[in-house]
Amino acid sequence: MNEAVFPHLHAADYIRSPLHAQDRDWPETNCYLDVWIEVLPSLGVPPEACLAYSVTQDFEGDQFTFFKVPLEDLEALYGLKVTELAIYDRVETHVQTQIERGRLSLVEVDSYFLPDTHGIGYREANGKTTIAINRIDFDNRVMEYFHGLGLHRLEGDDFDGVFQRGEHAKPTAFLPYAEFVKRPEETPSLEKIVETSEQLLKSHLLRRPDANPVAAFARQFPGQVEMVSEREFGFFHLYAFNTLRQLGANFELFASYLDWLAAHTRTDLAECASEARTISSTCKMVQFKLARAVMRKKFQGLEEGLQPAANSWDSMMRMLDERYGACEPQLTPVANAVGA
Repeated sequence: MNEAVFPHLHAADYIRSPLHAQDRDWPETNCYLDVWIEVLPSLGVPPEACLAYSVTQDFEGDQFTFFKVPLEDLEALYGLKVTELAIYDRVETHVQTQIERGRLSLVEVDSYFLPDTHGIGYREANGKTTIAINRIDFDNRVMEYFHGLGLHRLEGDDFDGVFQRGEHAKPTAFLPYAEFVKRPEETPSLEKIVETSEQLLKSHLLRRPDANPVAAFARQFPGQVEMVSEREFGFFHLYAFNTLRQLGANFELFASYLDWLAAHTRTDLAECASEARTISSTCKMVQFKLARAVMRKKFQGLEEGLQPAANSWDSMMRMLDERYGACEPQLTPVANAVGA
């Protein structure tokens, strides 16, 4: 019986991915992608390869696209099949069944019980988030899970809280959404992953926004900020997360993707990566300005503050078109994942 999906990994000495380094503009991105950033290296494959989809991010009127790696990209790149896990029994029972089959489960839980969120929401605020469970021990009420910046451990009352056991048992109208990951019989070679990733970039460039999404956001920004200033200050964090942070983090990761792609294809993408980083750093700077504007209720100059990011988006896309835009993608499937 498998005790863990990755028996050699332990929260106590786990080393996080460089994509979560503290010196980045946005060490954390969003709960779903953060999980994959840590899970993929644990599987022995580069997480950077799956970030080509970043170019498809758009401004949706009141938020930027919540960027999540497409499941079809995970299969094309790494041979991973991610499928919904039906919950008809105890969640933890389903998770244990998958662990015994060597499969990782991704489950939505309440971050109130996750100790890695200490100082943010742990034991203070309820919130939905996604974790990937590596190890579970019913007898000792212990679990190790991927979330945020790495691999973490919880136990005791937190274990009961996450799975709504014991004193935390309560009826619920909706069961949590969960997925499980089926791995291929053989991990694709790095050469194959690089080739597929480059083809995915060409494919995603065909699906990018028709108009500059940063410029579209900039036009709406001042009016939205005035609305934010009329709400409790906690609403500022929600707004900033779904706008500036999603935009900035997305393109900081895309810059890392371009660095990785350049290193493995001997292609000069340095200028393009620099433009992506300008989008990231501009968003970080504007977020600080936004906080001051909301507190002081002075909103002049906010739209202009986003101009460097808008210019960089145009320049970056122009360079990508010159390098990749004229080529039609040619994708070939990876060998089937391990079956039932």
